[in-house]
Amino acid sequence: MMSNVEIPAGLKELLQGYTVEVLRHRPPNLVEFAVQYFTQVLENQRNDQRAKKRSTKPARKGVTFEINKSSKDDEEEEEEEEEEEDTIKSTTGKYNRRVSVCAEAYNPDDDEDDDAEPRVVHPKTDEQRRRLQDACRDILLFKTLEQEQFSEVLDAMFEVLVKPQEHIIDQGDDGDNFYVIEKGVYDIFVQKDGVSVCVGKYDNKGSFGELALMYNTPRAATIIATHEGALWGLDRATFHRLIVKNNAKKRKMYEAFIECVPLLKSLELSERMKIVDVLGARGFKDGQRIITQGEEADCFYIVESGEVKIMIKSKTKAGQQDNTEVEVARCSRGQYFGELALVTNKPRAASVYAVGDTKCLVIDIQAFERLLGPCMDIMKRNISQYEDQLVALFGSSVDLKH
Repeated sequence: MMSNVEIPAGLKELLQGYTVEVLRHRPPNLVEFAVQYFTQVLENQRNDQRAKKRSTKPARKGVTFEINKSSKDDEEEEEEEEEEEDTIKSTTGKYNRRVSVCAEAYNPDDDEDDDAEPRVVHPKTDEQRRRLQDACRDILLFKTLEQEQFSEVLDAMFEVLVKPQEHIIDQGDDGDNFYVIEKGVYDIFVQKDGVSVCVGKYDNKGSFGELALMYNTPRAATIIATHEGALWGLDRATFHRLIVKNNAKKRKMYEAFIECVPLLKSLELSERMKIVDVLGARGFKDGQRIITQGEEADCFYIVESGEVKIMIKSKTKAGQQDNTEVEVARCSRGQYFGELALVTNKPRAASVYAVGDTKCLVIDIQAFERLLGPCMDIMKRNISQYEDQLVALFGSSVDLKH
């Protein structure tokens, strides 16, 4: 009945922005928060419209305007100044402390001229650049960049030496930099009911600070160094121009596809969008091996196009494994593979080969653990199906979980 209803332009982005804010602030009253949030969005839109009108108005000439017209313009300007003051005051409210900053998601089309901006370059010695490249090798956000973009990111990053108990970022602050850890241990604190609670830590690897920059939200946590350490920072402007813009383009390519993946339907929209942000894409030729049985697992795959076959080495009557592989399943568009080893923390239980030209979306193990938690029960249930298939093939019980 509703299949022919056209979704109004901008509705998805509007609701996505609101959803992200709800997840960030966890307000006890969603209706009250919605009123505050959308009121602020409306005020921002009106201010933008008035700013555009002022910029396009022709210069005043002696007798062209009547006195009451001039007075009206002055009144509008005074009203705008009052509204701006109200906006500043409203940012100290219980929920929308910085809603004026994060009312709308980043739109890459708004920054068509940002490529003309001068590149930020922080000179580095060969030794510094080597350390920086090592630190950035496994950073999820960098894996989908073109080589030229990645090189520009490395040029723009700057070294930050930290001392014990130094606050790197504080919850509620506006985002200024994205940080990659070279060394050091960093505790993560979140305010809960007025009490600062340690919810985790980074131990000599990883990155943080991207959410506030990607979604224009306040810092969601406080990060404190426990020992002397070293970080590499990337400024907000460069992060937006290269990382966020690249991810926004990628969203346009993949968000419709991700919504059609059965496994991910249990996720909220904002959760699916975060998965899109960390996706990589890899192409494989016919017969090319994608996963090798027995190897350590480092990623998870979703088939975007083409097909893959899953092969397991058979066993002899003595129970010894030989080199003969038996096909146990196939995966096509929208289906996934490679999750088994990540769920069980075991080496790869099978090999996977491309059937024809195949393209897969890839999720790094770190992103898998961080973003696909809500899907874990579904994946675990599927393990029993794999076991049943193996029993049918090999005629003996196979426990993939241990």
